[in-house]
Amino acid sequence: MPRFQVTTRVVALAGSFLLAAPSAVGLAQQAAPPLPKVDAKNLRMQPEDLPEGGRVLGDPSQPGMYVVRNLFRAGRGSRPHFHDQDRYITVIKGTWWTGEGDVYRPETMIPIKEGGFMFHPAGYHHYDGARDEDVIVQIMGMGPVRTTQTEVDEQGQPVGRGRGAAPQ
Repeated sequence: MPRFQVTTRVVALAGSFLLAAPSAVGLAQQAAPPLPKVDAKNLRMQPEDLPEGGRVLGDPSQPGMYVVRNLFRAGRGSRPHFHDQDRYITVIKGTWWTGEGDVYRPETMIPIKEGGFMFHPAGYHHYDGARDEDVIVQIMGMGPVRTTQTEVDEQGQPVGRGRGAAPQ
């Protein structure tokens, strides 16, 4: 076979491989969520291991017990929603503000200080967040757990704001 044809075939083969192979960007976008910090091989976790929050143990989207730490930046929080499973929340850092119901009324939110605890029974309609400081809460429960947004306005009409609003 002439050298020109061999080179052409090698280039064509390499090019088709590159087109068929996933890109590094595609792989990064498909990457699994970070593993929990505690498992059968890693039995301990220090606070500095999850300074921004994350999975401590298990996975809330899978069957079984899970523990996560959520970081609420100052002025950030959730809007009215509920979960289909019980959840147990401990305030690790800062003061966490909580409200109940489907109408978002930040002026009625109640503070829970560092070390405080709250139980969210399945179906409990609530919202929560941080005011003037960053807050870390630890949430425990049994998975899988599903969250449903429930916010309505004063007239009972659905509000489509999503997450991230600041408690007042």
